[in-house]
Amino acid sequence: MSFLTNLKREQKEAIGLLQIGTFLEYFDLMLYVHMAVLLNELFFPKADPHTAALLSAFAFSSTYILRPFGALIFGYIGDTIGRKPTIVITTMMMAFSCIVMASLPTYAQIGVTASWVITICRVIQGLSTMGEIVGAEIYLTEITKPPIRYPIVASTSIFVSFGSFFALFIATLATSCVFNWRIAFWMGACVAVLGTFARTRLRETQDFICAKKRKIHTKENVSSNELENQQYLNKTCHLWKEKVRKRTIMALFLLQCGWPVSFAFVYIYCSNILKNVFFLTPEQIIKHNMMVGCQLQFKSAPNFRVKVHHFDNSSRKNLHNNSNIKLINY
Repeated sequence: MSFLTNLKREQKEAIGLLQIGTFLEYFDLMLYVHMAVLLNELFFPKADPHTAALLSAFAFSSTYILRPFGALIFGYIGDTIGRKPTIVITTMMMAFSCIVMASLPTYAQIGVTASWVITICRVIQGLSTMGEIVGAEIYLTEITKPPIRYPIVASTSIFVSFGSFFALFIATLATSCVFNWRIAFWMGACVAVLGTFARTRLRETQDFICAKKRKIHTKENVSSNELENQQYLNKTCHLWKEKVRKRTIMALFLLQCGWPVSFAFVYIYCSNILKNVFFLTPEQIIKHNMMVGCQLQFKSAPNFRVKVHHFDNSSRKNLHNNSNIKLINY
């Protein structure tokens, strides 16, 4: 990754804070998912195998229920208030939900209230991660320039995968070493709190500051009549005129569904089969999932190294020839 040497110190610091923050956000998000086979028995009422399977699926899907609203909310915050507040708020939300989950009494202690609180926390985590990954990618896009921008923004998804795998590793460690599962959530909560304070050191992106100044300047120079202002902005903004094909929307939607569906099948559906058909204990199931996760990570790592090496070689060649750097398909 020699292309990182061309970055300034502030850029490297921002990239580090954002990528590590994304890693920890998805660690906190997936920690409950990987321990769902154990924690569902603590926070939900005892049920037959079919109901238990539905509860496991609900524990996973609850993080995705309100994610479109999270995109709208944090999209508005990012476009009106700033990119920096977006990523700080998402980290704060994740820290709050982890603290609540780590200290929440079980169903045997407070009844159905535990089920409702844990579900609300999962929804908050889903909202947070939606704003986190999109906010981080936009921030990285605005502080870097091509060709360095492409691998840096693409690496956000790599840290998402690593965060999920690390959550599985901690879940395996917690069950095999027989230390309280709450310690794992307290670890995630403490790191999220530290990450919130660390991200306050980030500066607002220059692109957002310039865009906000242009918007204010445009409103001041156009007629004071609000209707005329709105008509002027609508005429000058090409996004309002752009027509989006329904097939394109559906294709992008199905493309994004690939990872959640595959993840749910491997770690949620198959876990229920191991529990109800092969009668494995939750500890054995989590250990089994750890072995599956290791294989997936080791198979995907060489592909990433090849792409980065290809980028390094092609970028050196193109920069030497003073030619334009084209987008490398990640």
